[in-house]
Amino acid sequence: MGPEQALAPFQRPEEIGLNILLVTAEAAPLAKVGGLADVAGALPRELAALGHDARLVMPAYPMIEKEPRYRLETDLARFYVPLGSGRREAYARRTEVGGVPVHLIGGRHYFQEATESSKIYVPGAEPYIFFCRGVIELVRNLAPKWRPDVIHCNDWHTGLIPAYLRTLYGGDPVLARVASVFTVHNLAYQGEFDNNVLEIAGLPAELYSPDGLECSGKVNFMKAGIVFSDLVNTVSETYACEIETPEFGCRLDGVLQDLCSQGRLRGILNGLDYHDFNPMTDRHIRHNYGPGDVSGKRRNKVDLQNELGLPEDPDIPVFGMVSRLVEQKGLDLIKAVMPRLMKLDVQFVLLGTGDAAYEAYFESVQKRNRLKMRARIGFDPTLAQKIYAGCDIFLMPSRFEPCGLGQMISLRYGTVPVVRATGGLADTVREFDPADLYGNGFVFTRYEPEALVAAIRRALSIYQSQKLWQALVENGMACDFSLRRSALEYERYYLDAIGLARSRAAA
Repeated sequence: MGPEQALAPFQRPEEIGLNILLVTAEAAPLAKVGGLADVAGALPRELAALGHDARLVMPAYPMIEKEPRYRLETDLARFYVPLGSGRREAYARRTEVGGVPVHLIGGRHYFQEATESSKIYVPGAEPYIFFCRGVIELVRNLAPKWRPDVIHCNDWHTGLIPAYLRTLYGGDPVLARVASVFTVHNLAYQGEFDNNVLEIAGLPAELYSPDGLECSGKVNFMKAGIVFSDLVNTVSETYACEIETPEFGCRLDGVLQDLCSQGRLRGILNGLDYHDFNPMTDRHIRHNYGPGDVSGKRRNKVDLQNELGLPEDPDIPVFGMVSRLVEQKGLDLIKAVMPRLMKLDVQFVLLGTGDAAYEAYFESVQKRNRLKMRARIGFDPTLAQKIYAGCDIFLMPSRFEPCGLGQMISLRYGTVPVVRATGGLADTVREFDPADLYGNGFVFTRYEPEALVAAIRRALSIYQSQKLWQALVENGMACDFSLRRSALEYERYYLDAIGLARSRAAA
């Protein structure tokens, strides 16, 4: 299938009814570290609403198994997972979240450290080999009662599944016609290990080659998913283009260029669950509001100021950030402009956790600027919603951003984003033009402190005009970045992948 076929007009069939198995290491509300969890938890619900049998599979973390509200059923299946010259006993348990069946794969040797969301990712390759091959064995156990038409893998933790489907299990009658798709949520995290992991995984030694799983002298799980899946996507159109370049390709740009030339690489923008992120119904904020009447937003600002101990002032512009505190998020730019920002008549609120050096820096800024700055180090979903609802301006000056959900949430809550034009930020935020009232935020391109300062000053200039600011806020709240839109794109993506898989099986 060439690029021209991949982009052909799509007519949605009246009834499709696909069996879809979405595989992930995290999914909200069961386990969440980042944006992947939000999408993985909500996308199956949207697919089910379109008429599909969508199911989720993830590791059986102890924190999930011990949580009574999930009401885990007894073992769905017990089976063995081959590892190296031996095998490990595995089990699958079932629960249901939001009407979506969730299968949890576990074994007493793996993921036992996962007692809270921040600790679900464990070191080493073997736990993820066990999980990936366990998914394959679970599918074989579920057949013929239920068999997926497509297995949707997410990030490097699931990258070996497409490799297994095309190699060890290529002749398995249960799996021969099953399509695999692979979503790259962040190419910077690839899962790289010494080549002895191939023996543990039971994969042929010849796969350790530049055309296979080898990259820079390591076995690369991300590359496995990219090379062996029927189709690959990233989480925004701009990021799909960026990762074909040396700057953003993380040593896989050549592989991704080849994939694009074959019409097998796409960009599908992530979306929000508009039921969960809705200022009209959000239970985390005291004053609900919506398009056409944002008076509650001003009161939420005062609530946020009072909660954090900032001077109460409904007229002062309040900047907010909810972010992982890592270099990718543009925090070196924030550090560079912070002295100037603190001299302005503004307040700044930050919530996040990450690199210890950044945590210490923002706490030190708070100590020096008690009347203007609050930094909360940690993960607090309730406070996050209060920041989205109570701030006026949301900062996302990312060095790179595959998609980003923060800017989508801020737009939904009438908080104006200031972003760098990269990845999904470039696809979702347009510079506001006061002449024609077009645009939903403020955008800068050069990764330089002066460019960020200029964007902040443009935002503050528009903030001085109540009429212009109101128009800008309404533009943002009118945007549609719902997950329903994303689900329709994934539906087409799945159908194309299934066509490729079945053509291959028939050859």
